[in-house]
Amino acid sequence: MRAEPKERCEGCCANAHSYDHYSGLQKSLHILSMVVYSIACVLGVTGNGLVIWIAGFKMKKTVNSVWFLNLAIADFIFTFFLPLSIAYTALDFHWPFGKLLCKLNSTIAFLNMFASVFLLMVISVDRCVAVAFPVWSHNRRSPELAARVALGTWGMAVLLSSPYLIFRDTAVSSRNITSCYNNFALSDDYTAEETRRLWRMRHKAMIITRFLCGFLIPFTVILICYSVVAVKLKRRQLASSVKPYRIIIAVTVSFFLCYFPYHVFSLLEISQNSSSHEMKMALYIGIPLVSSLAFFNSCINPILYVFVGPDFKEKFCQSILSAFKGAFSEESMLGSLSSRRNKENTSFPAHHASLLLNFK
Repeated sequence: MRAEPKERCEGCCANAHSYDHYSGLQKSLHILSMVVYSIACVLGVTGNGLVIWIAGFKMKKTVNSVWFLNLAIADFIFTFFLPLSIAYTALDFHWPFGKLLCKLNSTIAFLNMFASVFLLMVISVDRCVAVAFPVWSHNRRSPELAARVALGTWGMAVLLSSPYLIFRDTAVSSRNITSCYNNFALSDDYTAEETRRLWRMRHKAMIITRFLCGFLIPFTVILICYSVVAVKLKRRQLASSVKPYRIIIAVTVSFFLCYFPYHVFSLLEISQNSSSHEMKMALYIGIPLVSSLAFFNSCINPILYVFVGPDFKEKFCQSILSAFKGAFSEESMLGSLSSRRNKENTSFPAHHASLLLNFK
């Protein structure tokens, strides 16, 4: 996900000597990256490990627990491999781990991105269907169906991240430094114009595909779904029932905030203005920062589950297990909707309301 020195030189640096006086800034960025990666690794492995343990083994299997379990698995796998990126940065971008781990490390980073955003999209569709079509949802919505859908999202994520297994490569420089980089032309010689043109074409195709499939399309679906949910709840005078949606909304917003800058800088990298000196410097400084921010997203969700979940203070004081159970429980959603329905008289037919509340 991060642009390595070789790629930065190919995509951003026309003359390496012009950046000599930025060596201090470069070192600071590397230190910042290592700090962020280390924090994300420690918090991500422990936090997501707890979520997997609780949602997978300590809770009743529900549709919600299936969704959050798969989100946690995606983040756990990614943060588990983060020590490789930390070591790579600490060694001044020397990769001693071999070509296979070079390919796997980058593939897992994008697998995490695609799996996470696809799962967030699926959750939003699930919420929308449950509110818009309560009868169908009551009859068909089940943990087994959720598990099959989650498996399908993993399949799509694997398919879209698989090109990095092909293009990721290692190269040894004259100083005996091994780089792990994107060899989009699948060539050892970039002196030919045809090879450089192929590299640029495939690089552009990868970034555009990543932006469309890993950001724009999923978030368009998410916005449409939650707009439908908001309209339906407002019409049924259940507007306060949006409270149980706080967790998934918080997770979705955090993903957007962490990945939007990364996609913006990726698109700037292939823009026609990327050859200007100002743009080169913006990319040179910005890409490590936005990559670190994207990495950090993988350790945020467990924190959100505790601090945005219903009655988190009381439950957190009781136990961490209780806090996560409160975050994932569907009973909190049902209880909120039910209490709202009992307090207010609405034009929404009672038998339809009861079906709306019977989420599995």
